[in-house]
Amino acid sequence: MPLVKMSEILNSVKDTSYAIGAFNVSNMEMAMGAIKAAEEMHAPLIMQIAEGRLRYSPLDLVGPVMVAAAKRCKMPAAVQLDHGKTKEMITLALEIGFTSVMFDGSSYPLDENIALTKQVRALADTYGASVEGEIGSIGGAEGDGADSDIAITRVEDAIRFANETGVDALAIAIGTAHGNYKKKPQLRIDRLKEVAAVVKTPLVLHGGTGLTEDDFRNCFHNGIKKINIATASYDSVASEIKATYQAKPESNYFDFSDAAVTGTYKNIIKHMHIFEMQDKA
Repeated sequence: MPLVKMSEILNSVKDTSYAIGAFNVSNMEMAMGAIKAAEEMHAPLIMQIAEGRLRYSPLDLVGPVMVAAAKRCKMPAAVQLDHGKTKEMITLALEIGFTSVMFDGSSYPLDENIALTKQVRALADTYGASVEGEIGSIGGAEGDGADSDIAITRVEDAIRFANETGVDALAIAIGTAHGNYKKKPQLRIDRLKEVAAVVKTPLVLHGGTGLTEDDFRNCFHNGIKKINIATASYDSVASEIKATYQAKPESNYFDFSDAAVTGTYKNIIKHMHIFEMQDKA
């Protein structure tokens, strides 16, 4: 099936009864597991890789694999660079054929974040790709980045950012953090409701790993359209590989390769069910 833009998938969500999961992968096996889950669920698929993970999976190597995998998927599939920080990597992703790029300018002052995001918007337009931006500060660390504190998104900043940048999706900070939580998150659903009421750009939740099913539902019932899942998939793959070895110490490379596919598949199926994505393709 032809690749689609992220915006096409997100704009198909017309109500708050479900959200689209966006799942980070780092190799062929994880991409295969993602495809298997999407096809079984008859659900759209957004595959991502974060710039912070590229020292493990160089973009010029894993990127074409992700694009080829998405083209093989029988469901609508988009491929996004997650948490792009540099123009070099954003440009490379677009040249490889990614249909969406995220520019994470959340560490910059608002004016600079807007200006830089507009530059990425203009660049992505030349490739016909979607753009995701971020405002506020989502806690924890994405990839090998340093931990950051949570800074809840201000409503007036979200309005200005969406209007001036024209992004296709907007990640906002409502109390989540990247990676595994060190303490229970305190979600600001009140702020999510306030932003969703005045910003029509599809809203994105980062830092999904560790939230409860009720947390997720509370988020998408109140305006979140896209939910990112990364750490949970990596943890699921690691657990599946460990279980394979424990059950069969003589396991070979191909056993572990199958385990990586299965671990990814299990986690994505689990979250697609929570996000009510079945038969939404």
